[in-house]
Amino acid sequence: MPQTLSTSDMVTPSSPGPLPTKPTDGEQAHQPLLVGAPSSASLDTLIQHLVPTADYYPEKAYIFTFLLSSRLFIEPRELLARVCHLCIEQQQLDMPVLDKARVRKFGPKLLQLLAEWMETFPRDFQEESTIGHMKDVVGRIAPCDEAYRRRMHQLLQALHQKLAALGQGPESLLCADKPIAYRTKTPASIHRELLGICSDPYTLAQQLTHVELERLRHIGPEEFVQAFVNKDPLASTKPCFSDKTKNLEAYVKWFNRLCYLVATEICMQRDPPLSPLSTSRPRVHMTQGKIGGSMCARWSFPEADAATELGCEVFMGVNTCDGERGRSRPGQEEKLACDASAYGTVSCPLWCPHGPAKKKRRAQVMEFFIDAARECFNIGNFNSLMAIVSGMNMSPVSRLKKTWAKVKTAKFFILEHQMDPTGNFCNYRTALRGAAHRSLTAHSSREKIVIPFFSLLIKDIYFLNEGCANRLPNGHINFEKFLELAKQVGEFITWKQVECPFEQDPIITHYLYTTPIFSEDGLYLASYESESPENHTEKERWKTLRHLSLRSTAQRPQ
Repeated sequence: MPQTLSTSDMVTPSSPGPLPTKPTDGEQAHQPLLVGAPSSASLDTLIQHLVPTADYYPEKAYIFTFLLSSRLFIEPRELLARVCHLCIEQQQLDMPVLDKARVRKFGPKLLQLLAEWMETFPRDFQEESTIGHMKDVVGRIAPCDEAYRRRMHQLLQALHQKLAALGQGPESLLCADKPIAYRTKTPASIHRELLGICSDPYTLAQQLTHVELERLRHIGPEEFVQAFVNKDPLASTKPCFSDKTKNLEAYVKWFNRLCYLVATEICMQRDPPLSPLSTSRPRVHMTQGKIGGSMCARWSFPEADAATELGCEVFMGVNTCDGERGRSRPGQEEKLACDASAYGTVSCPLWCPHGPAKKKRRAQVMEFFIDAARECFNIGNFNSLMAIVSGMNMSPVSRLKKTWAKVKTAKFFILEHQMDPTGNFCNYRTALRGAAHRSLTAHSSREKIVIPFFSLLIKDIYFLNEGCANRLPNGHINFEKFLELAKQVGEFITWKQVECPFEQDPIITHYLYTTPIFSEDGLYLASYESESPENHTEKERWKTLRHLSLRSTAQRPQ
């Protein structure tokens, strides 16, 4: 059975290459990166290297590399049609009498190529015309050995099963409710909180890893290239999206949802109105350093300009602070431990007007997410880590100064430092390389987990795609760039195939997928009702949001 390309396959030749060929006029003749494959060539020459013969079969690395990147220049169905035509022409399969000895040497190689293609890029075979091309060429060699027809039937059965499994992917997020505005749903519909069903941050990190791996598993490698195939040749930087990239887009939406979920869980912990028997609130002692407000700076990803055209928010701005909370201190490598019992569980409705004070509860929720994010880092789940850090740095959360004063922020400093975008996320990339190395030498399934920060991965692949799509001055294709892209995507394929070692908790994962989350305006309004606006700008915004909220409530059907 063909195996999906691994990282080692991408750099190590695994099968004999074709006989050396003289480069055509204008093709580069220096040492090729794969045996027999030029570093640059015309599309026709690269297609010829893909076609097997009685004495030649392309390297596994070449097959994956070319099938992945060639779709920038030719549709997969058209590529398969040309491969089948070349097979018929070169092996003279259209002749009344076939050379059985040659066909018996060629047939297994053809079926092996089709098997590898269907295994790695099954969605390329969703159209009937594509299946028709395969049946035609296999039907021509079947008279020499009926085993070819049986093998073709097995391949089609496996293909249909794989496509059916891919069609059952977690697409619920694509149709999920949009973020709700504050007060647009009754309190009863959003009275639960995450800590009420999961009081252990380590358990949450494990369930987030479950969700991440499940969603990653359904992303096809071709989606990374398909997302940047141009509809209009003149619009060279405008990606084109269709049903072929739905899993990639759904995963990006999951990241954004998790950011907003973290912020919602924190901001929904409102302080209750003062009791008539109480005329003052508990005193709050502020720690040195400011949090939020004017001290809060805005991170921006320079890569967002190119990649936010995914049709959804691929890159999210992240808030950090110039003050004490936002600055990592040298040597701050203390043991980051936590006690699940410290978080407790919810025993009363969150919206009860006479419940306990919420500042301490909000601080507990913040520390809960900090510990969950730290465990995500230890697991190798960088995507959930970044989503939690981003959610906690959203302005409606970062402005809660009185709450942050009650939080032990040392662990958060370290997490922010790890995901700092300075130097093109230098710290994160170092940690990612460490996790990738651990995965290669892993002794347990837990050590194999590598879940990259997905938006940054898309940015990296975007620029690799751009390099692949640009032809050389002589009109040829730069195959060296193809190899760079294939290496990056090949690593992703290896990571997404890891089986999650943690037992799934369906109650927690269902909550993560379905619980309502606030919109940005909803978060601000909840934040202002948690801690009053401090300056004129915040007061004006609060007044506007309250007016819009009341008007929306009045217009809602009873």
